[in-house]
Amino acid sequence: MGKVSEERRQQKVALVAELAGRMRSSAATLVVGYRGLTVQEDSQLRRRLRAAGVQYRVVKNTILDRAAREAGFQALGRLCDGPTAVAFGGDPVSAAREVTAFAKDHPQLVLRGGLVDGAVLDGEAAAALAELPPRQQLLAQAAGMLRAPVAAVAAVLHAPLRSLAVMLGQLAQSPGA
Repeated sequence: MGKVSEERRQQKVALVAELAGRMRSSAATLVVGYRGLTVQEDSQLRRRLRAAGVQYRVVKNTILDRAAREAGFQALGRLCDGPTAVAFGGDPVSAAREVTAFAKDHPQLVLRGGLVDGAVLDGEAAAALAELPPRQQLLAQAAGMLRAPVAAVAAVLHAPLRSLAVMLGQLAQSPGA
């Protein structure tokens, strides 16, 4: 019996270390309450999240709390209440979007909060991530904002040359020339 309990303890220690490492390395860690989901609904959620590049895992609250403390995010432990799952993703917006979209059809799924780039968020703030535009759209908007002043400067610098060309063209077409 001593050997079995030692093996289980080592497995728990390894799991805590793995979860802490994922919290540190993932752009997003979402804590989800899944009380009331059927096995079929849970499988649907897992498939949906996997397709979005998000790993979903059911975790004991004590394990998640220890992992959060080990990773330096003690505040994340207060989100552990009842049946808890954690979702790790590279893109916080897509992870939050998939969880909240699934929760619209399955109100028993609750986004309790999460960790995004080292900041602990409550459920409301984590759900607000789902309202942001996709990453590619944000990058395109940023590029457009950077491009606009450059285009304006180019237009201002080009205007005198254009005016000179118009005047020369008018002089060339005038009857006295």
